[in-house]
Amino acid sequence: MTDARIPLLRELERRVSWLAAWTIHNANHIRPAGEVKVGGHQASSASLGAIMTALYFAALRPQDRVAVKPHASPIFHAIQYLAGNQTREKLENFRSYKGAQSYPSRTKDVDDVDFSTGSVGLGVAQTLFSSLVQDYVSAHGWMKNRPEGRMVSLIGDAEMDEGNIYEALIEGWKHGLRNTWWVVDYNRQSLDSVIREGLWKKFEQIFANFGWDVVILRHGSLQQAAFAEPGGDTLRDWIERCPNQLYSALTFQGGAAWRKRLLDEIGDQGPVTQLIERRSDDELQALMVNLGGHDLPSLLEAFEQASTHDRPVCFICYTIKGYGLPLAGHKDNHAGLMTPNQMESFRAQMGVRPGHEWDKWEAAGAPAAELEAFIAKAPFFREGRRRLSAEAVPVPETLVTPAPGGKPVSTQMGFGQILNEIAREQSPLAERIVTTAPDVTVSTNLGPWVNRRGLFARESMADTFKAERIPSTYAWEFGPKGQHFELGIAESNLMIMLSALGLSHSINGVRLLPIGTVYDPFIYRSADQLNYACYQDARFLLVATPSGVTLAPEGGAHQSIGTPLIGMAQDGLCAFEPAFVDELSVMMRFAFDYMQRDGEGDPDETTWLRDQTGGSVYLRLSTRPLEQPHRAMTAELSRDIVNGAYWMRPPGPNASVIVAYQGVVAPEAIAATGLLAEDRRDVGLLAITSADRLNAGWQAAERARQRGMHDATSHIERLLAPLSRDCGIVSVLDGHPATLAWLGGVHGHRQKALGVEHFGQTGTIADLYRHHGIDANAIVHAAQAVSAGRTVRYLKALP
Repeated sequence: MTDARIPLLRELERRVSWLAAWTIHNANHIRPAGEVKVGGHQASSASLGAIMTALYFAALRPQDRVAVKPHASPIFHAIQYLAGNQTREKLENFRSYKGAQSYPSRTKDVDDVDFSTGSVGLGVAQTLFSSLVQDYVSAHGWMKNRPEGRMVSLIGDAEMDEGNIYEALIEGWKHGLRNTWWVVDYNRQSLDSVIREGLWKKFEQIFANFGWDVVILRHGSLQQAAFAEPGGDTLRDWIERCPNQLYSALTFQGGAAWRKRLLDEIGDQGPVTQLIERRSDDELQALMVNLGGHDLPSLLEAFEQASTHDRPVCFICYTIKGYGLPLAGHKDNHAGLMTPNQMESFRAQMGVRPGHEWDKWEAAGAPAAELEAFIAKAPFFREGRRRLSAEAVPVPETLVTPAPGGKPVSTQMGFGQILNEIAREQSPLAERIVTTAPDVTVSTNLGPWVNRRGLFARESMADTFKAERIPSTYAWEFGPKGQHFELGIAESNLMIMLSALGLSHSINGVRLLPIGTVYDPFIYRSADQLNYACYQDARFLLVATPSGVTLAPEGGAHQSIGTPLIGMAQDGLCAFEPAFVDELSVMMRFAFDYMQRDGEGDPDETTWLRDQTGGSVYLRLSTRPLEQPHRAMTAELSRDIVNGAYWMRPPGPNASVIVAYQGVVAPEAIAATGLLAEDRRDVGLLAITSADRLNAGWQAAERARQRGMHDATSHIERLLAPLSRDCGIVSVLDGHPATLAWLGGVHGHRQKALGVEHFGQTGTIADLYRHHGIDANAIVHAAQAVSAGRTVRYLKALP
C-alpha cells in the first residue's frame, strides 16, 4: 500500500528499537558487582517494535486503552520518551529504585500506563472486562458525549497458555463484547521452548467460535512482492510448511543458511531458484524475516480495516523474537543479553555516536522538527495525558441498620438487608453501586438488591418465569439500566471484573462503587487476580462468605483457613471481619467512603494508618446466625470499629487475662469470659473487627518512632496499655491463629493464639469448634495456661 506516513513511521520504529535495546543494556551493565543480571526484555521487546509503532503513532486514539505485554515495557517507555511523557532519568534508571518499571505500572510509572501488567494473562483479560464496563457506563448515560474507546491488549503467544484468558473469552461472549483488540505477538518462542506447530489454527478456531474476527498477518510486503514473482508460490509453500524450530534456527544463522536450506529442500526448480539467487545473503535474510508483524504497511492496513466496526478482533502477528538483534531466533534468547561487543556493533549499525545514546533523534533519517510534529499530531498523543478523574459519590453519615430482634442474624444476612435498604433509595450512592458475583448471587444474599435494581445487559431480556406467571422469589430482568453483572462460576473473572469496575473513574471518568461477592475459601482460586487488581489500585468492596468452618455440613472444601492472612498481607486491601450486623453497617459505610479516597499527606496520627490514600475493602462474613446486641452506635464505638477493635468488656485494674476474638466466634468468647469471671479478676473481652488495620497501625507507629516521632502510638497499643505485664492474652478466631498471634508482642504479654490450622470435616459448628479447639472450653483452658491463679472451674478435658 502507498502511505505517506510510512517513511516517518520507519524512522520512529528505528528510534524506538534503539532506545529499548539501549535501556536494557544500560540497566544490566551498570549493576553493582554480584547482582543478578536479567535479560529477558531485550529479545522479547524487539519483536514488537513495528506493532507498537503502528499502534501508538497511527492507529490508536485518545480514548483507546492499552495493556502492554509485560516484556514490551522497554518499547513502551521508549515510545513515551519520544512523545514527551517519560524522562531520560527514568529510562537511565530502568529496573532501579524509582526508575521506569520492568513491567508497565499504573501506580509506579509516570508515562500514562493504562493497565498494569506483570503476571501474564491478567492484563489481557482486563481489557475485555474494561470494555464491558465501558458498555455499562455508556448504557447508563454517563459518558457525557465522550466517544467509546477500544480496549487493546498486546499479548505474547506463550501468554495464550494462561487459563484466565479463556475464562474471560466465555464471559465476553455472554455479554456481547465489543471494542476489543487483542494483538498476539506470534514469535513462536516461549521462555523454555519453541511453540508447537499449528497453534495459530487453534487460536483462530477458538476466537472465531466466540464471535471474534481473526486477522492473520503472516507475510510482510517484501514477502508478498516475492510471492508475486515467478516461483513465488513455491517459496510461500515452503515458508508456510517450515517448522517453527527450524525457522527460528535459520533466522539466527542468517542469509547463507537460508540459501543452503532453501536450495537443498526446494531443489533446482528454475523460477524459484532464480528468485533466491537474485538476492544477496543480506537481502535473502531481510526477505525471510519480513513477517507480517514487522511490516508497517501490513499492520497499518489491518488496523485501519478493523477500525471500521466495533466487533472484537484478534490479530495474530507473525514476528521474530529478537528481531533486528544478534539474538534473533535463538531459542535461548529470552534471558539473553547482547554482549558489550555486540552492543557496539548494533550502535554502529544504527548510526548512534558514543555519548549520544539517549538523544531522542540521534541518527534519525528525518529532521527532528518533522518527527516531533508527526508525534504531536498522532491521534493517541494529540490530547495530552489521558488519565481521567471523577468526583466522589456522597456517602451518608450512617447506613440503615436492621434493628435487632429476637431472631439471630448472620452477617451475610445483614449484608443483604443493608444493601436492600440502600436499593430502596433513589440516592447517588444507590445509583453508582454495581454488584457482581461468580454464580453465587443468591447464596451470598445479593438477591434482594438484584430484585430491586435488575441485571445489566445492553439489550433488555424479560424474566420468562415472571412472564409465564410462575411464582419465584427472584424477579430478575436484564436491561441497560440494571446494576448487577451476572458472571459464570469463575472467581478469576470476578476479580478482573472488580478491577475493571474499580478503575472506571480513571478509564471512563465515571465513579462506580463495585461490590463483588464470593465464597471465602475460593479467594485462593483468584488470589493472583486479586493481587493484580490491588496492584493497579482498583477500588472495590469484596464480600466473602462463609468464614472459617461455619459452613460445617459442607465439609473441608467449603471451609476457609488462611483467608484472614490474605486480608492482612494484601497491599491495597483493607480487611474487616465483623461479628454483628451493626458493626457491618459501620464497615460498609466506611468502605464506600474509603474506596473513593485518593489523597496524599501524613498518616492519621491516631491510628498511623494511611487512610487518606484509600483502597479496596474485604469483608469476611459468615452464614452463622448470632444474637444481636441491643446498643447505641455511638461515634466513639463507630470509630473504634473502623480502627480495628473495641472493648466489649473493658478489663479491670487487676486483670490477669483478657480474651481477644475476631468474627463469628463471639458467642464462644463471650461465654468463656463469663466462665472465667468466677476464678479470674477483671477479665476483659476485646472485640477485634480488623486484625489487618490493628497490625498495620502498630507497624506504622513503630516506623514513626524510629524516625524520631517518639510519641507515636497506635490504636492497639492504647487499647492494651492499661494491662499489667503479667496479664495473659487468649486470642481466638475461626481462621488461622497467626492472624492474631502477634498481639502479645505489642507490649510483651504472654499469649495463647487459638484458631483453625487444618482442613475441617462435616458436622455441626459445635462439633468442629470443639475439634479445632476454638470453643468456650478451649478458650478457658488457654486462659488458665497464660494466667496465674487457682484452677478455673467448669473445665472439661480437651478432646
